[in-house]
Amino acid sequence: MAKTRENTACSELRLEGVDLAPGVLETIVVLATESVEGVAAVTTPGLAGLMSKQGAKGVELCVDEAGLLAVSVHVSVEYGQPLRHIAESVQTAVYEALVSQTGTKADTVDVFIDGITFPA
Repeated sequence: MAKTRENTACSELRLEGVDLAPGVLETIVVLATESVEGVAAVTTPGLAGLMSKQGAKGVELCVDEAGLLAVSVHVSVEYGQPLRHIAESVQTAVYEALVSQTGTKADTVDVFIDGITFPA
């Protein structure tokens, strides 16, 4: 589950003969990620995240030529939380949510910790 994948060309999200709107899978990934204790938010990486006025999602979904689903999710975590544990928990939560709600197993779930949120 924690394999690294080089960038691949993405096709439409057709999984096991069912067409799914990317927004549906993104919502599943965001909700699963935000349910993990210590995750402050799903974030949009880079300049796009700084410039965005809308809550653009930091989720990328890709189905490669072999039909394997790769998920990347960018998060901000709460200060003082164990980063490795949070990343592993996000991987597990996303994988299990996709299987239970769509019947699709993600080949990879890559978690990028883009920031730390400090208490106010």
